[in-house]
Amino acid sequence: MTTTQDLTSLVTDAYRETLGVDALDENSDFYEWGGDSLTAFRITARLEEALGTEVPVALVFAYPTPADLAAVVESDLVRV
Repeated sequence: MTTTQDLTSLVTDAYRETLGVDALDENSDFYEWGGDSLTAFRITARLEEALGTEVPVALVFAYPTPADLAAVVESDLVRV
């Protein structure tokens, strides 16, 4: 079972790896760190693989920080 903190860490790690910026934290903004549509697809692919559920790419654009994205994924897509 995944905890909320685990999910936030997972999303933060996906941002760091995909954007190539180790300094990102849970409140870092996807757009401010150079995120684009291809990057968003890569992030959701990583999350889908880890969580075993579909994560719509639109969520990355609507919830651009790892903390915000993790919160919506938790409430709408997975049960922690």
